[in-house]
Amino acid sequence: MDLKEIKRVIQMVEEAQISHLSLEMDGIKIEVKKELASANGVTHHVMLPQHHVAPHIPQPETPLPSQPALPAIPKADENCVAIKSQMVGTFYDTPKPGSPPFVKVGDSIKTGQVLCIIEAMKLFNEIESERAGVIEKVCVENGSPVEFGQDLFILRIS
Repeated sequence: MDLKEIKRVIQMVEEAQISHLSLEMDGIKIEVKKELASANGVTHHVMLPQHHVAPHIPQPETPLPSQPALPAIPKADENCVAIKSQMVGTFYDTPKPGSPPFVKVGDSIKTGQVLCIIEAMKLFNEIESERAGVIEKVCVENGSPVEFGQDLFILRIS
């Protein structure tokens, strides 16, 4: 498990407003605990695995109870899929202000291509496409806040 994935687990604990998360994969146990400190903030305790863990964290398939249900893609077009936000943060469609966007409607994209950046906890996370296709719709405006699981793009699968 790399540092990026550990940070994502910590962020998921923060966003879900829970105080403890325990994951066990392939015999390796990871615990993230959030304990209230005296009057000055929150303390995170992260227990790192002692062995190599496969670099995949399963994403929840259903929204958490505190999250509102997100609108689904219309069933009329089964060749389209939504690319969803993997975290809470601020959406940026360009690598820096004044630059052209990573992608726009009508662009053909490849698997692994950077589509946008989401800033979360002062970290800029590149969001890559997991599929090849054509951008049908950009669902979020540049600089807008996004929620976990929110649609960022609609992709027509090639």
